[in-house]
Amino acid sequence: MDTTWRDKGIVRWTIIGLLVVAFLGAAAWYVNEQNNRGLPEGFAAGNGRLEADQIDLATRLGGRVAEIRVSEGDLVHAGDVVAVMDTSELQALLSSARADAARAESQINEVRALIQQREADLALARIEFQRTGQLAERGVQSQALADRAKATLAVAEAAVEAAQAQLSTAERAVEAARALATRYETQIADSTLTAPVFGRILYRLAQPGEVIAAGGRVVTIINLTQVYMEIFLPAADTMRTPIGAEARIRLDNIDYAIPARVSFVSPEAQFTPRTVETYEERADLMFRIRVRVPEELVRTYVDHVRTGLRGVATIRLSGNDTEPWPAEFVGKPIPEDALPKAE
Repeated sequence: MDTTWRDKGIVRWTIIGLLVVAFLGAAAWYVNEQNNRGLPEGFAAGNGRLEADQIDLATRLGGRVAEIRVSEGDLVHAGDVVAVMDTSELQALLSSARADAARAESQINEVRALIQQREADLALARIEFQRTGQLAERGVQSQALADRAKATLAVAEAAVEAAQAQLSTAERAVEAARALATRYETQIADSTLTAPVFGRILYRLAQPGEVIAAGGRVVTIINLTQVYMEIFLPAADTMRTPIGAEARIRLDNIDYAIPARVSFVSPEAQFTPRTVETYEERADLMFRIRVRVPEELVRTYVDHVRTGLRGVATIRLSGNDTEPWPAEFVGKPIPEDALPKAE
């Protein structure tokens, strides 16, 4: 009797397990069908949200904020001045370095004049040495005078060498002063913060008069040159999604098909059940796909671009070159007169 009840329990739990597996399989099928409902063959779709990279504009040097020329929500172009740091101390250091450079240059001129004088003394000492040496050989003058002329020549040669060494030192001093001046000029230039890209000010993180440390953030910019949506596709669709593949984005509550292109396909699966998978599990692996909106289109509709909006991205898979976009799924085309014109 115990064996019979045990067998019935095994059967009961087996049935429950099969029902759970069937339910999970049905749920997975339903989610996949929801993402691709109504799509004809040759298309794949996934849910995502519109995103853009954020750039924190920070100071390279610590100091006081002199002015901030933008407010949150302002549109900026690459090269626009966003903020300016106080450079009064750097300007004083630059003036001092330039004065040191000018003083070192004047010393070079003085040393060059000294070298000319020492070389003239050396030429005279050589003449005197030759004359006294000849006279000493003929016995007209004493050898002592010849020795004294030889010593004078040696002193003149040493004086020329010393003057040339002074010239080298003065030239190095000029280079050092100019390098220091260049350093301060670079730091002053870095104190003017400019927008690196076309974008919109998201956060203003500092105020004029505040003292911030090196690397302190001043503003955060949304990079509108890189507006994209990331979705996940199964392995079968990913294998048919090349870089540059045509895509359409349809945002919630906006019935337009936004043209886009695939700019990134992850080289590895994002969801991996186990190190070793069955064939069915490998078929369920998902890969991250990035679909990018052309910068020209973003500039055309820049006042309407909002990151964070949710929607669906549809991709034309390889091998599907003629099938029209399903308007009921991707939305209606953007009017031709509203699209950017090719130059």
